[in-house]
Amino acid sequence: MKELVKRELLVPEGVKKVLLHTCCAPCSVAIIDSMISNAIEPVVFFYNPNIYPQSEYDKRKAEIARYAAELGLEFIDADNSYADWLKETEYLKDEPERGERCNLCFRIRFEETARYAHEYGLKVFASTLGSSRWKDLTQINLAGKLASEAYDDLTFWEENWRKGGLANKQSEIIKQYDFYRQQYCGCEFSQRKR
Repeated sequence: MKELVKRELLVPEGVKKVLLHTCCAPCSVAIIDSMISNAIEPVVFFYNPNIYPQSEYDKRKAEIARYAAELGLEFIDADNSYADWLKETEYLKDEPERGERCNLCFRIRFEETARYAHEYGLKVFASTLGSSRWKDLTQINLAGKLASEAYDDLTFWEENWRKGGLANKQSEIIKQYDFYRQQYCGCEFSQRKR
């Protein structure tokens, strides 16, 4: 695999272990690679109750778990309750992508990520959701910041994962591992509109 110039990362609080909320392998691999090359240990946290149907959820979880295992990283399967997620979001089913439904979905996922980080003594959490060009980085960062504010000892790491050559690195790793690449965001509402 072609090596790219190392992207220097500055983690809040100078910590060396970060809880990384992951949505799927394609969005996560270059971020994980970048963290490792900066001597940052990502704890891979999979919590995505929005992903539909169950077979899609299983594929995405299996792929990121496979990558974490390959690298010897801790993988946290936070599992999910799609029925609970649907109850909370269904009233927003007609919202467009990047609308209020996405705001709520990010908040649901980040509140659980923040709770886990606090409970297990991790001081910083980040998310791979911001690597996707289909997502609004401002929405993601706001949801992360709000979730972290519930705990005095926790910081959400806002980072623009779309810059610094990570898209090229992402493509290389995806090809190397032959990762499954999904065709929609994850929720059944986005699937219907594709």
